[in-house]
Amino acid sequence: MYCVGKCGDYKDRKNPFKAAFNTMTLTAIDGRAGTDGMRYVRAWLIVVAALIVCTLMVGGATRLTESGLSIVEWKPVTGTLPPLTDAEWSRQFEAYKTIPQYSEMNRGMSLAEFKTIFWWEWGHRLLGRVIGAVFLLPFLWFLWRGYFSPELKRRLWIIFALGGLQGALGWWMVKSGLTERVSVSQYRLALHFMLALFIFSAIVWTLRRLQSVPPSPASSRVKITGRILLLLLFVQLYFGALVAGLRAGRVFNTWPLIDGAFIPTADRLFFESPWWRNFFDNTLTVQFSHRMIAYTLLVVAIIHAIDAVRSRASPAVVSGALWVMSAMIVQAVIGILTLLNQVPIDLGLAHQGIAIIVLTLALFQVERLGRTSLESKPAKLRLVA
Repeated sequence: MYCVGKCGDYKDRKNPFKAAFNTMTLTAIDGRAGTDGMRYVRAWLIVVAALIVCTLMVGGATRLTESGLSIVEWKPVTGTLPPLTDAEWSRQFEAYKTIPQYSEMNRGMSLAEFKTIFWWEWGHRLLGRVIGAVFLLPFLWFLWRGYFSPELKRRLWIIFALGGLQGALGWWMVKSGLTERVSVSQYRLALHFMLALFIFSAIVWTLRRLQSVPPSPASSRVKITGRILLLLLFVQLYFGALVAGLRAGRVFNTWPLIDGAFIPTADRLFFESPWWRNFFDNTLTVQFSHRMIAYTLLVVAIIHAIDAVRSRASPAVVSGALWVMSAMIVQAVIGILTLLNQVPIDLGLAHQGIAIIVLTLALFQVERLGRTSLESKPAKLRLVA
């Protein structure tokens, strides 16, 4: 009996700890793929993640320019092509004129103005289709080559299924604004946004797990605050989507006061019934919640960084904590400027883009902090007679 593929070379066998770590990392991908195969898979996932970020940014612009309802049909295949003739442009424009957004917000819009909002929405949908193709085609090739372990294969199939769900959810969101509303439902918008972020996070996490990152010792408190940060960040991103859906950033434009006080009165915050609906439908409550979570995130990020430094955590953990804290401070400043300027498109997109950066840094940090426990697992060796 002898060991092949994942046992490492003679130097690794002299260092059992290093051999175990290398084995743990390489078990994410089939032994036949080796280092080259892992490099190709990582490059592919990086491209997919970058395309998701582009789609999120274009989606943000689509929301800020009120372009999301400019295409009133869902044609997954034939909708890939834009209108190519004047007659087709006229048909699309006439279809848009039948929905409430046109009659209540854009009555009298010219065809040239319609084309502007149409291109934003068409670009957003096209990017979604491109992501599907860029994910599926290389994925099938890697499957055919046998590059994936069963665990990684299942994870990637789940990510692909979530991508398909995201497309359907996007149309479900658009439908909410075609009959009785002048914009899409903030509930559906938030779900659409959060699913995109969840898919992005799953890809980023998978990428990290395919890298040979050394262990990063840290105290239990540092690990706990890192996880709290990530959890709070997802909650904050959800409320940010609700703020966008309700246009709450254009309603209350003062800081640090909101509605004339640092903490508004209870009768203003909770006039909806039942009370919990205020956290989704009440513009004041939604924006106030978004602000309070931002303050909490800043405090937790600072505590996390201080703990990392004082507990003498590994340099990677300290650096990661400082990066997260710095990014959150920048994000808070941009958020305040966006609010005070009534959400111009440049600041609005900067606010969303930095949020994605903060999320990525927080994911890196939590994944880094979790590697110390993984290394205690025994190495999986493949034996050949």
